[in-house]
Amino acid sequence: MDLATIIGLAVAFGLMLMAIVQGGPLGIFINIPSLLIVIGGTIGVILVHYPMKEITGAIKIAQKAVLNKDEIPNELIVQLMEFANKARKEGILSLQGMMESVDDEFLLKAMQMAVDGQEPETLKSMLSTEVEYIEARHEKGAAIFSDLALYAPAMGMVGTLIGLVQMLMNMSDPDSIGPAMAVALLTTFYGAVIANVVCSPIAGKLKVRSASEVLTKTLIIVGMQSILSGENPRIMEQKLHAFIAPKLRESTFNK
Repeated sequence: MDLATIIGLAVAFGLMLMAIVQGGPLGIFINIPSLLIVIGGTIGVILVHYPMKEITGAIKIAQKAVLNKDEIPNELIVQLMEFANKARKEGILSLQGMMESVDDEFLLKAMQMAVDGQEPETLKSMLSTEVEYIEARHEKGAAIFSDLALYAPAMGMVGTLIGLVQMLMNMSDPDSIGPAMAVALLTTFYGAVIANVVCSPIAGKLKVRSASEVLTKTLIIVGMQSILSGENPRIMEQKLHAFIAPKLRESTFNK
């Protein structure tokens, strides 16, 4: 679970609520027509923009913003080095017995391809293609939330215009001016909050997660390709260390 996302949302909404409560009752910031215009309008527009299948897929991808298990590159490198040493001593088929201890589905697939006798370049080509499609799906999910961040303030502006028209049409009735102005202002407020506190940050987090996942999978591809090629473990380790910052690099040969 990503605590940064949860803490960030809690802090953002918490401070806004604190400011609202200190300035007056919370109820004045709750307006059903305004919510219907912004939330309903934004959902309607995004349904026009994207097919339903892509929207439901984006919802699943969005879970990565909160429910995500971070891969530790150093641990993955150590695991790949163990595979390399075993394959070098006992042959590539010896990796079959180590597959039960592997949880990563992508690494399992790479190991199975290696055990099945795939050539290094073939393994790299097939797995790289899969990574490209994974990245494309993630980019589409992030794009949907980026578009939501664009549409929510636009619908807020639509609500503002509706409220102003209602207010101007009833200037002779002082009692109607307040509610109409509330709709006008609150729709802008709701749109800004949805866009800048929820949708845009989630889109950014998904892009970060996608980049991290692609990096991890590319590391696996390079490692398994080196194992299949029978590369010297020290050279292989140097290749894999290129994926992480120098201060995080730990050589397995110094232990």
